[in-house]
Amino acid sequence: MGWFEAIILGLVQGLTEFLPISSSAHLRITAALAGWDDPGAAFTAVTQIGTELAVILYFAPKIGRILVAWFFSLYKRDWRGHPDARLGWLIIVGSIPIIVLGLFFQDAIDHAFRDLRVTATMLIVFGMILLVADRIGKQYRDLDHLTVPHGLAYGFAQALAIVPGVSRSGGTVSAGLLLGYTRSDATEYAFLLAVPAVFGSGLYKLTDIGSGGESPQWGPTILATLVAFGVGYLVIAWLMKFIKTKSYVPFVIYRVALGIALFVLIYTGVLDPNAGPAL
Repeated sequence: MGWFEAIILGLVQGLTEFLPISSSAHLRITAALAGWDDPGAAFTAVTQIGTELAVILYFAPKIGRILVAWFFSLYKRDWRGHPDARLGWLIIVGSIPIIVLGLFFQDAIDHAFRDLRVTATMLIVFGMILLVADRIGKQYRDLDHLTVPHGLAYGFAQALAIVPGVSRSGGTVSAGLLLGYTRSDATEYAFLLAVPAVFGSGLYKLTDIGSGGESPQWGPTILATLVAFGVGYLVIAWLMKFIKTKSYVPFVIYRVALGIALFVLIYTGVLDPNAGPAL
């Protein structure tokens, strides 16, 4: 992977990580269309650390309150009912599904799930799920209503994002909307829930960077991660304002159109569904 390629993929990662359109799908598609090698699951996981650092910076005051309240709840009984402490525990609960499924499907994540036909299918199917959720969601709950079952539901929705095309934010936001949460609260929790999962995945995959062969090298990976951080922060700020007055329908239209276009490119022979070597 060259420096120019790293900059482009970092931009793609930053632009798409927080929108419900699947950053892993866009990294995969961008590389395939440009004729580059598949950047691989390890590159995707590590560059996502950059975008999650943007989440930490943007939500720093809230994350700070959650950490303090959660820490005090460990040994002070009167803190255990605090909303921020509960949210901290529920983020931990919601992170369990992706840890389990991520380890169980590790080989498929690196190989079978990276088939572009799978990506196209997930873009369309989960785009329609987001449309249904956005249309029928009652949007009467905020994060104070979050429960353990709801946290696990969010967590399982997030875990589906191990398949490129699903979208971590799209899956969790869809779950939140179907559970009756407002767009802004569903999106905020989706961002917060992603922090431990993404950092865990990124750190786990660090050993695959610079390991030789077709694996991404450290220099370009770090550059892409820094670019993703800067662009990701701007996207978060924009999206949190956008969803206060707008629906997710434009993203649904984009997902379905991209999925259909991808199928057309594949089945007309323009694009190899397994473009780039398996990593």
